[in-house]
Amino acid sequence: MSDNRAQRYRLAGWWTGVRLIDRFESHVREDPDRLALVSGGTAMSRAELWNAAGEAAEQIRSLAGTTRRPVVIHLPNCADWMVMFLAVLRAGHVPATTPVTTPEAHLCHIFGLIRPTLVVCDGQSRGSRAADAVRRAAGASACGHIAVAPAQGGQLTPDGPPTPLTATAEAPEATAHLMFTSSTTGPPKAVSHSEDSLAALNMQFAERFDLHQGTPVFMPSPLGHSVGAIHGCRLSLYVGAPLILQDEWDAGAALELVARHRADFTAAATPFLLDLANAHWNASEPKLASMRSFLCGGAQVPPALVRRCRAELPNTFVTPLWGMTEGGLTTCVRASTESQVETTVGEGLPGLELRILDAGGALRDAGSGELAMRGPGVFNGYYGQPELYAAEIVGDGFFRTGDLARIDADGYVSITGRLKDLIIRGAVNISPVETENAIAAHPDVVGVAVIGWPDERLGERICAAVHARVPLDLGEVLAFCAEQDLPRRYWPERLVQVDGFPRTAAGKIRKQQLRDELVAAASTAETMLGSSAGPQRETSR
Repeated sequence: MSDNRAQRYRLAGWWTGVRLIDRFESHVREDPDRLALVSGGTAMSRAELWNAAGEAAEQIRSLAGTTRRPVVIHLPNCADWMVMFLAVLRAGHVPATTPVTTPEAHLCHIFGLIRPTLVVCDGQSRGSRAADAVRRAAGASACGHIAVAPAQGGQLTPDGPPTPLTATAEAPEATAHLMFTSSTTGPPKAVSHSEDSLAALNMQFAERFDLHQGTPVFMPSPLGHSVGAIHGCRLSLYVGAPLILQDEWDAGAALELVARHRADFTAAATPFLLDLANAHWNASEPKLASMRSFLCGGAQVPPALVRRCRAELPNTFVTPLWGMTEGGLTTCVRASTESQVETTVGEGLPGLELRILDAGGALRDAGSGELAMRGPGVFNGYYGQPELYAAEIVGDGFFRTGDLARIDADGYVSITGRLKDLIIRGAVNISPVETENAIAAHPDVVGVAVIGWPDERLGERICAAVHARVPLDLGEVLAFCAEQDLPRRYWPERLVQVDGFPRTAAGKIRKQQLRDELVAAASTAETMLGSSAGPQRETSR
């Protein structure tokens, strides 16, 4: 980053140089007995959380040494997660946070990439699959000794006595937190954020949504993913607000938690919002009555769902949230029109510069093309893979997001697809977003993913994988698409009904995995039966 831009961010007040750990310590001094955390049956005050983290920090130093290195936190949403996160900061190390659903192969890749000295895993169950996967991945790593220490009740119980640590380079000062991309198409990348880039996001969210120590944050999203880490863990510590955690997702339990603790704010993926809209609620007040803001991201938010939530959640401003582990972040605001909330992902946070990279490689203020960004909340590189980062930088420090978008004259952004999700039918690029939005509005559809289906003549055809409450056939879906005024070029040519979708921790559908599984299943069925089987339908046009 240029010195001029960094200086501009400091002068604007977005980069203050204040560490999160110092900011939370000031909250502790101000009101040590104020509620900081609720997780299951555990409630902790600021002082209790701070002191527990201090004790755990001493254990971390004994296991990880004093050279500043990444320490992986691989825990579910629980009090121990927050204790260990603060403990890593107090011990002078770099938290590297992973969802407990991270595949073992990805853990192996991550460990080789960031070379951690310690992995903190779940100690609640010695036979837990997540903890066993950590141990196998740590044992298979070629990057030297990695200590594994299960956490339970704020204490670490290492798998064995401390062993001499392999000499490794110190983590750069610019890296304050490592998070990992959602990996819909390949192995995760280690995203390096600074204290300033993350504080800028927290500060600007607090200002945009009027968050302070009296506005509890509800977080059902995994803390190990960037949504939970940035808008749950770090945001609550930044503003001094209570963090209300939910581990196992249950929409009814979520409604009760929000009502009991008067939670004001959350950020979660589209399936969470849909489940809440569908959940039964017989209390005298509306669903999520205390929650002023629900930021919905990770996957496309169908306009029909946004409209429905105005009736189902009358007290709650539901806005699409666009962002990446790499930063950025756009939302609508309360002054946005209904059309803007339904059809765009809003406007960028202050200081976020968004551009369209057109087909000729030029960066433009408006129009359609690939979205590029730079700003105070954007990451500073891919840890261990500087060449990947350099390959995605264009112009004067703009990062290519890989999202296809349209920016209008008012600065509102509409996401029109992903470069890697494009369906190439007869040499024509087709984005799946309009088809998905149209089918998602069907009253019997729970979820939909539109993918390219291999075709010998056209290369790919449009296939809709649909999770529905009742059996649907292609004709019914096409008739509904016509009612929705979806242009015929976007109509699906094949329909596959599924019971669910493979998803990332952020709620994104792993489309490549879905496509591979469906194509393989169809091939097997055709081999066995000599024709297409099951609820799949295909037509040509």
